Amino acid sequence: MAHSLSAQKRDRQNAKRHGRNQWRKAQVKTAVKALEKAIHDGKKEEASTLLSEAYRKLDRVADRGTLHKKTASRKKSRLAKRLNKMTAKA
Repeated sequence: MAHSLSAQKRDRQNAKRHGRNQWRKAQVKTAVKALEKAIHDGKKEEASTLLSEAYRKLDRVADRGTLHKKTASRKKSRLAKRLNKMTAKA
């Protein structure tokens, strides 16, 4: 337990930021899962719109500092590769 006022404030800030970061990561995971489901089901049009949505969420989360920019870029690249692989098969 923090004793000084500044340490108590830091605890409150950390708890608030942690909650916000967890929510943002959950939003990204939800978007990625929806995209992967569309790819698995073979829905090209839906997958392409979901890809742009996942890109938006990843970029926003990286801008906010929840994820590193290169991590977001790597995830985007892998998602695009999966979508391209699906469209090449069909």
